[in-house]
Amino acid sequence: MSAAQTGQVAETTYLELSEDGGGAHKFYEVTVQGTSVSVRYGRIGADGQLQQSSFPTPEKARAAAAKKIGEKVRKGYAPAVRGQRAARAVTRRQVTSAPSTARATAPVLWRFRTGASAFGIHVDDDRCWVGNQNGDVYSLAHDGEVLAHYSLPEGVKCLVADDFWIYAGCDDGRVYDLSAKVPFAAYAIADDVDIFWLDIHEGVLNVADRNGGLTVIDHEDEFQWSRNSAGDSAWMVRADDRAVYHGHGTGVTAYAADGTGQLWHTATQGNVLFGWQESDAVYAGTGRRVVQRLAKTDGRVEATYTCDAAVYSCATSPGGEYVFAGDSSSSVYCFRADGTRLWKLSTGGGSALSMQYHEERLYLVSTDGSLACVDASPAAIEAAEAGSVPVAQDIKLAAALPTYVPPASPAAIATVSAAPAPGSGVVVECVQAGGRLRVHVISDGYESGWNVQFPRAIRQAGARYVVDALHSSTRGFYRVRGEIRRLV
Repeated sequence: MSAAQTGQVAETTYLELSEDGGGAHKFYEVTVQGTSVSVRYGRIGADGQLQQSSFPTPEKARAAAAKKIGEKVRKGYAPAVRGQRAARAVTRRQVTSAPSTARATAPVLWRFRTGASAFGIHVDDDRCWVGNQNGDVYSLAHDGEVLAHYSLPEGVKCLVADDFWIYAGCDDGRVYDLSAKVPFAAYAIADDVDIFWLDIHEGVLNVADRNGGLTVIDHEDEFQWSRNSAGDSAWMVRADDRAVYHGHGTGVTAYAADGTGQLWHTATQGNVLFGWQESDAVYAGTGRRVVQRLAKTDGRVEATYTCDAAVYSCATSPGGEYVFAGDSSSSVYCFRADGTRLWKLSTGGGSALSMQYHEERLYLVSTDGSLACVDASPAAIEAAEAGSVPVAQDIKLAAALPTYVPPASPAAIATVSAAPAPGSGVVVECVQAGGRLRVHVISDGYESGWNVQFPRAIRQAGARYVVDALHSSTRGFYRVRGEIRRLV
């Protein structure tokens, strides 16, 4: 029988912390009802994240709530009335784009217009992904067919891949896992961190922000370490096993992956506006019209690729054989690894804010909200330079396109009534461990002491879930692959 059914009265404490000058602007609400404690927290004006815990007695529940409230008060939170303070505006990247020609001189094969300025892109062997400022994420086949639509609560800052998993970093401070049909909030960034870009490596999230800060969060969505680099407006972050490479207003700084210290800093030619990486080098596109290739070992500049306007995006072919760049005048470039410019062509649309090369095609997302596919094969480029370009196909949405949204509550996820047969799924359980909700594996054949990376929004103590598959990480935890259903 629930607390509400027994007539137990809920006691709620609502706190806020709001600092001038663009600092923290967040709330923390604790509700005690019988043996249940609910904590809701997030940015002022948003619904926030919800966590629920159960205790053996009402006395222990009230003691746990008092401890949580005391910790927040000591950090500067104070009692407030919900709704009196307005939500703070989210920073949106302000860029200018000057089309160099009304007609494309690049061999654009197809173009899909998303309806709003687009920053996020990811391309793999199966699909192309694009995310825009309205919170729309679309997946497309390589021929441009639109396959699915994800509707996220806020604008998409960027899309990144970590092996199989695809993530969208959004203006609401959350990072959503799009790897299955139902998107889940996988990470919640600190409320006073204004995301500019992010990267995820082996389940560890690295966030670059407006103030030039770098924040690192582990697979349990828990803070690990942070640094403030010398410059502001950090539009670049890339990570590998050894380091995190942070590009900002004064250059690129490399930090040890475990946060123990700075490895090197290189002043670039201009402020960094975009970053890319290969196994042994990072590439920084800058406001001073260049892309610079820096050695990962010591940060030395190995090559410079000169464009004719500020560089908004860059990418490479595998191994860095070719380097591509997109500028503020809607042109795209291709260079040899040594810096020799091979070609420059106009897209005929907006400036490319992100790009990725895949199997002789260059995919661009732009200021006009389009995802464009450019044929970057030698034959197509030679024909384009001679004045022969294809007529770009204008991709339309299918009438019955499926749309997927994050679940609004734990009750919104699908359920199953029986444990899966061996080999057809894995059972996991949410448990209280050290005052936190953790998820462990119940099914045989797994490390029972390992945690499972699992969406916080749907965790409930004592609940069991069935997932399609689990993959082990070298860092000693499991990652969910496929659908999540509650076992009832």
